[in-house]
Amino acid sequence: MMLTSEEKKQYNRHLILDKIGEEGQLKLKQAKVLVIGAGGLGCPVLQYLTAAGVGTIGIIDDDVVDQSNLQRQILYTVDDIGLSKAKTAAKRLSRLNPFVNFKVYQKKLTRENAILVFTNYDIIVDGSDNFSTRYLVNDAAIITNKPLVYGSIFKFEGQVSVFNYQGSGTYRCLYPTPPKPNESPNCSEIGVLGVLPGIIGSLQANETIKIICEIGAVLANKLLIYDSLQMNQMVLKYEKDSKTNVTALETDYDFFCGILSKEEISLEELQKNKEKYNLLDVREIWEREKYHIGGQHIPLGELLERLDEVYQNKDLVVFCQSGVRSAKAIEVLSNHHFKAKLLNLKGGCV
Repeated sequence: MMLTSEEKKQYNRHLILDKIGEEGQLKLKQAKVLVIGAGGLGCPVLQYLTAAGVGTIGIIDDDVVDQSNLQRQILYTVDDIGLSKAKTAAKRLSRLNPFVNFKVYQKKLTRENAILVFTNYDIIVDGSDNFSTRYLVNDAAIITNKPLVYGSIFKFEGQVSVFNYQGSGTYRCLYPTPPKPNESPNCSEIGVLGVLPGIIGSLQANETIKIICEIGAVLANKLLIYDSLQMNQMVLKYEKDSKTNVTALETDYDFFCGILSKEEISLEELQKNKEKYNLLDVREIWEREKYHIGGQHIPLGELLERLDEVYQNKDLVVFCQSGVRSAKAIEVLSNHHFKAKLLNLKGGCV
């Protein structure tokens, strides 16, 4: 495999750079990288890996662009609202670099498809925003023996590490067990600084390029923690835990992370017997304004202060966009001795 004359023009600044040069650029061209999620972290990862000339980039994301995404997901514009993130990202990125081959997966990563998808790539980059997916990605990377470039963001802080690289530690070495659902709010509940995903995603892209080109010191067995408010960062070392031996995927990662109610109801079943239930929508106001199926509306962040407002004369179906926040709401209600039967709307309300 050689670089064409047009590719040499495209990658000139890499070609004249020591430690990369034509040999490193050819490694980038031959590399296959899968990016999990085309959201806050995924956008900068995808932009810089595309610009760098990674030959094949997979994008897996089942979500669509929402107006609230535009504050930080800078691949998209107002014209993209309602469109597939994965498909839109690939279309826009192909205009940045026509020499990259994009493979788009407009579906959710699950235990049923993770192993099959991962086997087609050299490196996995995790841009997910929930613990269920992070554990799934970690375990699938271990089983398929793929290095995993990890990033996460929380309000004004971010983390970066590289797992399963040349026998290094994994996500489970750092976090053997997931936090309780009410201890891990997402950005729709607490917010996130718009530039933070750009910083952390760029660091993930940097680690990916280092792995491909075999240069520098990779963040294996190290966790970089970045504080955007104080402009501080630290690198903590950790060791591989021999007890975290993953040989098979969990049966249910949502259940493993404790974010599913024991009792669920499908939207179809609910609509057949809607008069039997009270409904509680725990999404944000902007989500409800777009679409809802009725019932009370109390955002999850306000639920503790408004517990006495929730109706208890019928079985209560709690819903959100995906089923995650509603499961947290059910835990809150259960912990405060809610009298009525609690059910989670399976799959949420989109």
